[in-house]
Amino acid sequence: MAVRALLKPWAPVCRDNTRRNSGQAAGYCVELVRKRDYEGFLCTLLLPQESQNSVFALRALNVELSQVKDSVSQKSLGLMRMQFWRDAVQDIYKETPPHHPVALALSQAVQRHRLTKRWFMRMIDAREQNLDDRTYRNIQELETYAENTQSSLLYLILETLGIKDVQADHAASHIGKAQGIITCMRAVPYHSSRRQVFLPIDICMLHRASQEDFIRGSLEKNVKDVIFDIASQAHVHLEHARSFKKRIPKSAFPAFNITSLQDVHQCIERAPSWRWDPADLWESDMSPWIGI
Repeated sequence: MAVRALLKPWAPVCRDNTRRNSGQAAGYCVELVRKRDYEGFLCTLLLPQESQNSVFALRALNVELSQVKDSVSQKSLGLMRMQFWRDAVQDIYKETPPHHPVALALSQAVQRHRLTKRWFMRMIDAREQNLDDRTYRNIQELETYAENTQSSLLYLILETLGIKDVQADHAASHIGKAQGIITCMRAVPYHSSRRQVFLPIDICMLHRASQEDFIRGSLEKNVKDVIFDIASQAHVHLEHARSFKKRIPKSAFPAFNITSLQDVHQCIERAPSWRWDPADLWESDMSPWIGI
């Protein structure tokens, strides 16, 4: 009961009207994604209509999980919220979802597309482990986190499109890692404002860049070199994903619209006066991975 109280549950709707429940839950998810993940909102609108509600539910869960860390004052409260979602997923697969709009919408998606429970659990477990304010020791740790969160979400989106393809999964793995790396870089100004830095320690040490350099917003060469090296790894994953273009079903392409990663090297090398602007790391081209 305490966990559900923490989540400030959605106002109850008429339980004897399944269609109304489903419609309100779907609308809640759409609005949550629109407010908290606008890029994901736009990309979901590009998906086939029959998959949109399910993907909005998936993205709404991702929003819920991603907000836990910054919305609680104590780790124990964060653990309780993560446990709520872990239990919710278990209940969804028992066809007894909790009366929460995201859970209700997810239940519809699971029933309609036979979504794989493992990907949900992996997302929750990774977010829970990330509740600790611990810097990534190396780029591999960041990639693992990105695989468990962003790539898992992409695997689920592929399933809503009816895609069961090993090559598409390989592309999704690389795209998720690239997206996770860029998301980490985009968050640097926000984290720096809270005197936190989560960039991989090994790359920072290689270029003798301290956490204080990022907190102060330094524009010295060593800071730029750190950013360039991390961005380079995202670029490598994006190139690997592009290499699968001719081997995966075209019907899988819409799942990868979220990878508006563009060539991150271009924005870093754009001018000698380059400044730390996270917007530079996320251009508006919706399908760069397939070379459009």
